[in-house]
Amino acid sequence: MSMILFAYVARVTDGLPLSASTDFECSRELQECKKQLKVVSKMLGQFPGRGTVKSNQLHIHFTSSQGIAYMTICCSYYPTTMAFCFLEELGMEFISSFEIAKIHMVSRPYAFLEFAPSYRLEPVSAVGILSVILNIMCGALNLIRGVHLIEHNFQDGDEEKGSVIAFLIAFITCVFQCYLYLFFVSTRMIKAAGAFILICICNFYLFGLRNVWQILFHLGVAFLSLHQILSRKLTEKQPDCGV
Repeated sequence: MSMILFAYVARVTDGLPLSASTDFECSRELQECKKQLKVVSKMLGQFPGRGTVKSNQLHIHFTSSQGIAYMTICCSYYPTTMAFCFLEELGMEFISSFEIAKIHMVSRPYAFLEFAPSYRLEPVSAVGILSVILNIMCGALNLIRGVHLIEHNFQDGDEEKGSVIAFLIAFITCVFQCYLYLFFVSTRMIKAAGAFILICICNFYLFGLRNVWQILFHLGVAFLSLHQILSRKLTEKQPDCGV
């Protein structure tokens, strides 16, 4: 479990939520703590500019400046100093990104939802780069074979049209696997598994146009890419504490 679990930005005067990070943990305790955080956010005017609400395993830290509150849910063992450094950095980035007047005028919740996620993917590995290169090569082979069949004007009718579609879908899926490895997207595990299954289906359909070894190569590359996508974990964006 990551130490910083959730980040939240709200307006002090009325507790209106302005932005929040994406959920990466789904534990029951975190969901309960988020409910408590939202209750606290509606009472921020009664609290000092900085504080902590403690529970057994999770703590809520908050700080406010210029009428805007920055809140986070952290594991209880995460150092308080680090949590407030994170909130201060979050506040500086938020204020530098949006005009104060505009922030206080908005009426709809989560008007700045796209702001500053607190997580990023781990650095790419040598094996990950290899999987991207192999995937690009497989994608290029699929595209070339698909275009080659198109140039022959579908001489064999519907069967050849199906092969063209299979090659083009395999090409797009290879590109999508590269994207999933290089960039974070929501529900990436489900999408990565779906992409792998789609490549398997396309290659089984293309049996006859490809021999067994060619199919095994494409499936092997797809599996390697799947493994690298699932192995590249999220890491916390460490706050700059000025040390």
